[in-house]
Amino acid sequence: MPEKSYFTLDEKENVLSVYRQLLRNSRPVLRVEDFNRMRRLISEAVETGHYQRNKQGINPVVRNLNTALILCDRVGLERSMLISVLLFNLVVSEFLTIETVKKEFGDDIAQLIRGLIKSNSLYAKQAAVESENFRKLLLSFAEDIRVIIIMIADRLCVMKMINHHPNEKYRYDIACEASYLYAPLAHRLGLYSIKSELEDLSLKYTNREIYDQIAHKLNETKRNRDKYIMEFIQPVKQKLEAEGLHFEIKGRTKSIFSIWNKMKKQKADLEDIYDLFAIRVILETPLEQEKADCWKVYSIVTDMYQPNPKRMKDWLSIPKSNGYESLHITVLGPKQRWVEVQIRTRRMDEIAERGLAAHWKYKGIKSENGLDDLMNNVREVLEAAGNGGALELMRDFKMDLYDKEVFVFTPKGDLYKLPLGATLLDFAFLIHTGLGCKCVGGKVNGKIETIKYKLKSGDTIEVLTSPNQTPKQDWLNIAATSKGRVKIKQALNEQQNKAAEYGKELLQRRFKNRKIEMEDGVMMRLIKKMGYKTVTDFYNELADEHIDVNRVIDLYLEIDKKENEEQYETRTAEEFTLQKEPDESKEDELVIGGDVKGIDYKLAKCCNPIYGDEIFGFVSTEGTIKIHRKDCPNARHIYSRYRYRVVNARWSGKMGSKYVTVLRVIGNDDIGIVTNITSIISKEKNIYMRGISIDSNDGLFQGHITVTVDDISSLNSLMKKLKTVKGVKDVQRGSIR
Repeated sequence: MPEKSYFTLDEKENVLSVYRQLLRNSRPVLRVEDFNRMRRLISEAVETGHYQRNKQGINPVVRNLNTALILCDRVGLERSMLISVLLFNLVVSEFLTIETVKKEFGDDIAQLIRGLIKSNSLYAKQAAVESENFRKLLLSFAEDIRVIIIMIADRLCVMKMINHHPNEKYRYDIACEASYLYAPLAHRLGLYSIKSELEDLSLKYTNREIYDQIAHKLNETKRNRDKYIMEFIQPVKQKLEAEGLHFEIKGRTKSIFSIWNKMKKQKADLEDIYDLFAIRVILETPLEQEKADCWKVYSIVTDMYQPNPKRMKDWLSIPKSNGYESLHITVLGPKQRWVEVQIRTRRMDEIAERGLAAHWKYKGIKSENGLDDLMNNVREVLEAAGNGGALELMRDFKMDLYDKEVFVFTPKGDLYKLPLGATLLDFAFLIHTGLGCKCVGGKVNGKIETIKYKLKSGDTIEVLTSPNQTPKQDWLNIAATSKGRVKIKQALNEQQNKAAEYGKELLQRRFKNRKIEMEDGVMMRLIKKMGYKTVTDFYNELADEHIDVNRVIDLYLEIDKKENEEQYETRTAEEFTLQKEPDESKEDELVIGGDVKGIDYKLAKCCNPIYGDEIFGFVSTEGTIKIHRKDCPNARHIYSRYRYRVVNARWSGKMGSKYVTVLRVIGNDDIGIVTNITSIISKEKNIYMRGISIDSNDGLFQGHITVTVDDISSLNSLMKKLKTVKGVKDVQRGSIR
């Protein structure tokens, strides 16, 4: 071994003791020659300065020997795992190469060390280990489940070594990692004794006051507790012996961490926690009689002490997903105290204490998630192994739990999960839509990559942006995640809408400059005539100057002129239909000419006048009067060409009819906006909706809503309320189609 000066006096004493225990305990799988070869390599590494303490002052020889002993005692004997632990630091310090290890000790050990190096490299990312993603990434990196087991054992070793470490923050960080990461992993892998010790030590380093308080009170009450346990056990023992059962029965105090959790959960002091300990009955019985004998013990105990049915836990019929089998009952013991009794066989106890290392046969269980599937596969390996050499078979067991996901880091160490196949562009949009829209590439582990780069677990990604970058249509083929594609589509639509708004504003300004009023119906017909499928496409082309604005205005004037001529020169009176016939039983609501009443009239379809509008009459070729609003789109044409057929008209002041009119509503095509509009109409007194039609394109909708109203004031009030609906851009009166 290394020179004496390499160790402190305490370290030297510990190393000699652990070395002898390890040599003795690992004899079934490690030969003396193996130890001699590793001892020689470690000594040479120390002498050449390759096996130095880490920055926290921890001696690697002490750490590795103690970790190997924990694996022997708490997990099981497996040659590759033990040798890998002892050689790991030699490879990290570059005293040995992976190729040398492979040549001298075999490919399996080289692969294990490679997995340990890869998994330990995650800590250089400075990620938050309490993240569930970190746990998944660690499992994904490890590939071989033995790597995880070694890391758990190593963490327990470190936790034991830092009790008096001077760096309080280091102790606290290590304890938090144990609590968030390693204890849960140990629990899922069935390493319960390691899990309990990790939790106790974690509490000790993060809340020393509570830990010492509970430990002190447990020591104070130990004599009374031991006395009570013996008082409970003695009659049970006699009954079991009378039944001819072979067993071991003992009392076991719960861990300090478990007691602290109960105190918090029950909001009670230690004196008020009654189940501080559990009685365990361990049966020596053949495999085929296990369940029957466990239930026999259950019957004996519950005959002697009153059980609490609500606290019964049957993990015999359906074992836990990690292989745990046991029967737990809570009974009312002497002095009216509740006592938990755990009933299991020796085989089950070995599983409970040592998890994967137990050499046992079991019954498979269906699981609910990836890690449970992993445990089922582990059990299949162990079942195939029979009663011996289970851990030897683990070398062929690869962990592909998260082979459909990748886990990547930001430069600050934040960890993100994406589906397998995700690109750098997906990552940029996952962080923020604005970042994705400006993304031009990125640095992956310090190397420049394009937005098409496919992410790999463990990558550190720095997104590079440019203020001139905008989303492109072909990005939809680059993004692999549905979330990324949705955000790209949204960004593209937003771009198009902005361009369309600009194009529309440009056209409206030109119309205004030439003192032409733009009528939406004519414009829609113009857009359709020009071959555009959507309004947005038309205005985008206009914004991009692919269409001449002056040509559009000229075409508009041609269509408008043609339609007006057709309307008043070739239409017949039959094309105008009454929206509401006057009620003959009532006095006329309309006065035509001077003070003439009773003349047959119809309300013009082009402008839908309602009570209160300023109006005029137009004598048709059939002699009927068409009533128009004075601001009717066709009023100018009528006055200029048919002035001799225009008559005065006014409302008589006697209101009674309902008038049909159309509202044209334009707004964002958002979920619920139509419901909000119709809800407002339904709440208006004496206003009724007769029909609605919606035309939606590229995130915008145009709705034509037919309503009946009493007069112009009611209509104006309704229009004002509709304009307050979120997403509504404009509300205008329209014509009945």
